[in-house]
Amino acid sequence: MMWYGAGGWWMFFSMLLFWGGLIALIVWAVRAASDRPSRDRDRNRALEILEERYARGEIDHEEFEQRRRILEGR
Repeated sequence: MMWYGAGGWWMFFSMLLFWGGLIALIVWAVRAASDRPSRDRDRNRALEILEERYARGEIDHEEFEQRRRILEGR
């Protein structure tokens, strides 16, 4: 195949751009999907720590409820 003529280089770079974009999109989608469970796990762990502090008496009920609402996004 010859790379000169009426658009050989343009076609080469457009295909390179297309496949590079497709691969980048797939990588982004996989990372976004795999990151979600770790965020939920972190939020659950923060709530566990808050409950432990409340059980030990380090914080009162009002502070517990306020921080719990913040963690749950309400």
